[in-house]
This record gives sequence, structure tokens and C-alpha cells, in this order.
Amino acid sequence: YRQRRLVRRFAILGAAAMVAMLAGFQFLQPLPPDTIVIASGVDGGLYHRYAREYATLLAEHGVRVIERQTSGAAENYALLLDPASGVDVAFLQGGVASMPEAEHLDMLASLYIEPLWIFYRGDATLGRINQLRGKRLAIGAPGSGTNAFARPILAANGITSANSAIHESGSAEALRQLETGEVDAVFLVGGAASPMIQQALFEPAFRLMSLERAEAYTRRWPHIEHLTLPPGAISFERDIPENTVRLIGTKAMLVARDDVHPAVVNLLIDAAREIHGRQGIFEDGGEFPGTARVDIPVSSYADQHRRFGPSYLYQVLPFWAAALVERAIILLIPLLVVVVPLMNLLPRMVRWRDRSRLVRWYGRLALLERDVATRKDDAPVDKWLQELAEISRAVGQRRMPPAFASEMFTLREHIDLVRREILARR
Repeated sequence: YRQRRLVRRFAILGAAAMVAMLAGFQFLQPLPPDTIVIASGVDGGLYHRYAREYATLLAEHGVRVIERQTSGAAENYALLLDPASGVDVAFLQGGVASMPEAEHLDMLASLYIEPLWIFYRGDATLGRINQLRGKRLAIGAPGSGTNAFARPILAANGITSANSAIHESGSAEALRQLETGEVDAVFLVGGAASPMIQQALFEPAFRLMSLERAEAYTRRWPHIEHLTLPPGAISFERDIPENTVRLIGTKAMLVARDDVHPAVVNLLIDAAREIHGRQGIFEDGGEFPGTARVDIPVSSYADQHRRFGPSYLYQVLPFWAAALVERAIILLIPLLVVVVPLMNLLPRMVRWRDRSRLVRWYGRLALLERDVATRKDDAPVDKWLQELAEISRAVGQRRMPPAFASEMFTLREHIDLVRREILARR
């Protein structure tokens, strides 16, 4: 009997545990993926170089990074918006995205400053973009961040394909065209460490435009910043630049779909801190990665990780072990919330059920006893005995816990007493 009671109790606890586990799985994230796809950029560009560095760092934690090379930030943005593209993470720059179109994207971090570099040839000193009207301009390949950044700037200065020759040439081709005289000016957007920009800065025949109205652009576009390049910042030996250059620019960002696993987000933030945390021409040491919004909403996981660092589990355990332990802890919470109180409540429920049976039997017996004692006319002895037999049979068939032995003994004695009273009425 005791074994059957234990089996029933464990069955109830097991069912409750299953319900709690199912509830936990509804709110539990799956394990982190072992592969992610990152959209980068062209060969020789910073996006391509950084993508390989991210791949190396994430591989140390068992996460494989597949690089998808593209023409630049604008194409990367289109891939992130397309669920069928398979791209999880991409390099973008400010000004490429638009809301609410990008509502399902999260900025994980801003990475570094990307100025707009305008190189031109000639003896005349140019300081305003509208002075390029009527000239031949290379503004970057379609799908590139340069192209996306330059077009609204040109339009604001009244420069269109109707009054100027617009060439959609990539960085390397654009510099070649400027060198051969096929174009008069080249627009490039990228970090100061970009090989193409370094090549242009060290070319004696090229001149870098210093924008007289740089501050005005920041009032028109919130993603644009006013930048200053001091004399000699690129090279003290060759005095590059010779004078202070005023530029405008934006920030490069690491952007992901909003369903990328939080553990992978943490890995990417750690990698970004190692790759982009150093001082640069325009960046202070430790300034990046940053979580100040550029133009895409910031991931809550990234912001939390940026402020508080990785959780304790990820500090003391390998990545996959920490992910498994974290998942187990989350799964155990509903179990503890449901099963532990149930384990304390179940014995009370069983005692209440057994006592309610005793009360019900006593109630039937008390009604029968009252009927026997108060009836004055012909006594239905056979009916009374039949009902008493039903009560006695129910009491005999039910095996009660030892804690109710005294009550059961008293109940059987009471049944015998009522039986004697009925027989005395015969």
C-alpha cells in the first residue's frame, strides 16, 4: 500500500515537472549556433580585413564565421533585410539604413570613424562640394557605402547627373581614373587605415578637400560628424596633411538581425573590443566599440554586455559549456518554482483527501443513526442494514495511512454500535 502511494506521488510530481519543463522551453533560447554568416566588403577593404579577424577570434570559441564578400555597406544592408539571404551579421555605416525598414535589425556596436575623403587634382584650392558641379566625379560602386553616403550630399549641393558626369566606380578604379585624368574628383568613405585611402593620401598629385562648411552637414544629417585632421597626423616625415583638414564622416557599425543568439552577440562584442579598442587617427583608445545610437536601434544584449561585461559563467567556463549551464539554469527555474512548493503541498493534499473521506463516512453514518433513533413508525431494518453494509464495505476497502488508525478504529466501533441499534429495532 505504501509503495502504491509513493508511486502515485512521484507520478504527480513527474507530471508537474514535465509541465514546468515545457513551460520553460517556451521561454528558453536554443543553444547558440556553431556557424554565422557575416557580410563584409571588397578585397583589400577594411570590412574584408576585419571580417577575417572576427572569424579568427570566434573560431577560438567553436563558432565558425562564413564571410560573404559584397560591394559594401549598402549591399550588406539589403542582405540583412532579406531573410532568405542567410546573412546574420554585417558591417554597415551610418546613413545607409532607414526606419522603420530597419526595425528588425540591431546595432551591436559602432566600430570606428569613417570620414568622407574627397580627392581632386588641379592647382585651384577647393573647399566646397558645390564647386565640383559640372565636373567628372567618381562616387563609388553601386551597393557601396561611399555611393550611399555621397548621393544625398551631392544632391544637397545641387550636383546631379544632369549637370555633372557621375561615375559609379569602385575605390581602386576611381583612383586609377583620377590618376589618368578620366575624372576630376573621387569620393571615398572609409577608415584612415584603409589601403585605398592611404594610397590616395600619399599620392603627391592628389589634393584632399578641406570642407569649409563641415559643421553645417552635421545639422542636416544626424549620422554625420564633423572631423578634424591635424597637420602631420598621417605622416610627420612627409607633412601629410600640410594644414588642418576639416572633414565630415560617420561611424562604421556591426549590425545583426534581432534574432541572433545573445551568446553570439557577446562573442562579437568581445571580439570588437579586441579589434577596435585601440587608438586611431580619429578614435580615442577605448572609445570603441561603442553603443551610442548612430541610426539603428542598439541591441539590449550588446548594451548590457558593453556596460557590465560577460556573465560570470562565460568568464570561468568555455563558451559552449557556459551556454549549456546557462540553459540548464534557466530551465531549472520553473522546475524549482513549481515542483518544490508542490512537494510541500502534496502530503497536505493527500491528508486532506483522506480526512475528507472519513468525514464523509461519518456524515453518512450519523444520518443513518439519527434515522434509526428518531423513526417511530415501522422500521425499515433491511434498508438500514443495506446502507450500513455499504458504509462498512467502503470503509473496509479503503486502506488508510497509519496516522488515521485511531479514527478508523473509532469509525468501525461506531458502525458496530449502529448495527446493534438496528438489530434491536427488528
